[in-house]
Amino acid sequence: MAEGSSVSGGTGRIAVTASDDVMKVDLVRDRLSRAQRIVVLTGAGISAESGVPTFRGEGGLWRQHRALDLATPQAFARDPRLVWEFYNWRREVLGPLEPNPGHNALVKLEQRVPQFTLITQNIDGLHARAGSRNILELHGNIWHVRCLGCGKVAEDHSVLPPMPRCPGCGALLRPHVVWFGESLDPSILSTAFEAVQHAEIVMVIGTSGTVEPAASMGMVAKRKGACLVEINLEPTPFTTLYDTSILGKSGEILPMICESW
Repeated sequence: MAEGSSVSGGTGRIAVTASDDVMKVDLVRDRLSRAQRIVVLTGAGISAESGVPTFRGEGGLWRQHRALDLATPQAFARDPRLVWEFYNWRREVLGPLEPNPGHNALVKLEQRVPQFTLITQNIDGLHARAGSRNILELHGNIWHVRCLGCGKVAEDHSVLPPMPRCPGCGALLRPHVVWFGESLDPSILSTAFEAVQHAEIVMVIGTSGTVEPAASMGMVAKRKGACLVEINLEPTPFTTLYDTSILGKSGEILPMICESW
């Protein structure tokens, strides 16, 4: 649910050093401008620049509960009121936050490319608020609810009652997010891999890309001959496998790449 070494060997690989950032940005911009099929995979890093907090690690506490312990189907079955209080609190935190220049730059990119797919691990809905259209939300969306009775999914941006009920059948609603221990939506996953397999360029932004299925997506794209581009604050375990890796804030790098064609 979510979150300078060098690249050596291989034709076209670029050293990850501060001195050649301009060259790397220019190269990526040129490749994007000529591509017809682009896939972008985003993680927690792009949302962090809008102020979205992370709930992993030692700081991931809410009312003395480990946040990750509440993001499970077992926790919801045991105490749905507590889990809903946690998610309502998260909605209150996320509600005032705005998309940042990185989100906005990807909107511009989508408008210029014939076939564009944005795959995100984030549940905050900021890509849609920025104006992105062809979005695959791997882990769901905190602003969506799903009925445990009839299965209907609805969008709701309000702070909900402690135990929200479906207006249709009266059954309890749950956040429409993928909790730990749950499987990803197979139709969304299939569509994501289909896009990756046909992409000319895959950009991996704000994520280590090491957790499945994100890890497999990059490797599938590489085997199919796609150019892989990484934008992240620090090197990742896959940095040496990418064609280009640019270290820094996506909110600063993406506008330079996507908004100056």
